[in-house]
Amino acid sequence: MRLLKLGLTFGIFFVSQGLHAEPAPMQQWFTPDIEIHDPAASQWLGDQPALEKIAQGFQFIEGPLWRGDHLLFSDIPANRVYRWSPGTITTLIAPVHDPAMLTGATGGSNGLIADANNDVLMFIHGLRRVERFRAGQRTVVARHWQKKKFNSPNDGVLHSSGAVFFTDPPYGLAKQDKDPNKEIPVNGIYRLDSDGTVNQLASMHRPNGIGLSPDEKTLYVASSDMTEKWWMRFPVRSDLSLGEGRIHFDARHIDAPGVPDGFDVDRAGNLWASGPGGVVVIDSEGTHLATIRMPEQPANATFNTDETVLYLTARTGLYRLSLNAR
Repeated sequence: MRLLKLGLTFGIFFVSQGLHAEPAPMQQWFTPDIEIHDPAASQWLGDQPALEKIAQGFQFIEGPLWRGDHLLFSDIPANRVYRWSPGTITTLIAPVHDPAMLTGATGGSNGLIADANNDVLMFIHGLRRVERFRAGQRTVVARHWQKKKFNSPNDGVLHSSGAVFFTDPPYGLAKQDKDPNKEIPVNGIYRLDSDGTVNQLASMHRPNGIGLSPDEKTLYVASSDMTEKWWMRFPVRSDLSLGEGRIHFDARHIDAPGVPDGFDVDRAGNLWASGPGGVVVIDSEGTHLATIRMPEQPANATFNTDETVLYLTARTGLYRLSLNAR
């Protein structure tokens, strides 16, 4: 393994009015601290990628979704969905979860993805369900498995068939696995079919971020657990059930804060994953290509259309990383 470290530096920046009190667009440039573990990483990272902080003032942001010319993302404790475009931030949905609805859980949406019709699917902790957002209207897509409420749907990925794979950890429940409102004993990986049918496919202690390989033959799931810090891989069968899972990349040896969380998969099959130390880049064989350290620990990531920019939700700040064109 060759290890190359590049130092983190700060650039000239402009911050719009407000000192973290309200979300605000901004520009703040960094030269990220990058650990190269495999020379293959250079074809995507180049000599020195630029990292830019583009907004700040959030509580805990997650679930970025690129929409062609703007980005949507969730702020879970703030109970909002925001829309970012260059120089502008607006609130798209507030509140996501109506606290008057007594579901036994708290928090707004986490993951946001586009469904087969390019509408937005929201995985909502506090409502314990999946909703569709279209033209300002919200409809419930799924809330139960075998007549039992989900724990707190977390993140999802669309299959070309129109089905959606999603994870359901207990993070929206106050006492998590020991919460009296928990109706499903395990924390599951599910498939939501286009007809609304929900199938439980597998279980993990803390299933979190989820993604598909470009050929859709492998489903990746992050294990956001302090003792099980790894990404799992499951073979996807022709009937869209899952084969036996195995560890794709074990991050327990990385001595840095953070656990596997949200990620995106590029067209070459690499995972760009929030995890211990920052953004952990892993290839389709489970080789650790690089770790990109950031000023804040990231929680999730998504690419723009041509994969030249990686957008990163990182606690209180929104960032983007410029990459080599494919």
